[in-house]
Amino acid sequence: QVKLEESGGGSVQAGGSLALSCTPSGSIFSLNSMGWYRQAPGKQRDLVAEITNSGQTTYSDSVKGRFTISRDNLKNTMYLQMNSLKPEETAVYYCNAKLMRSGELGYGTYDYWGQGTQVTVSS
Repeated sequence: QVKLEESGGGSVQAGGSLALSCTPSGSIFSLNSMGWYRQAPGKQRDLVAEITNSGQTTYSDSVKGRFTISRDNLKNTMYLQMNSLKPEETAVYYCNAKLMRSGELGYGTYDYWGQGTQVTVSS
């Protein structure tokens, strides 16, 4: 089974920086895009940033200018550099991958998720 493993989470003071990594394992093929999502307690899971297999990036408005997403297309490893972190960005950050394949819903994109890594930003 495809597995996504996040690393790099931790605790930092407001205004500090952290860098996250997502390392895939298993049979990875037809990878269309990868992204980072975050979820705080009692809140929905929201998109933070996304990158396609051609290198095109998309960011949530709240993180533009502070976060940078990148990917090693050979290894399919994804990174998120987070600068000027804010306390309200304390959350579990999840790695996501969208793969093209035939499945229960026919041929299309299917989502895979990592277990998440905790990011805590203190005041």
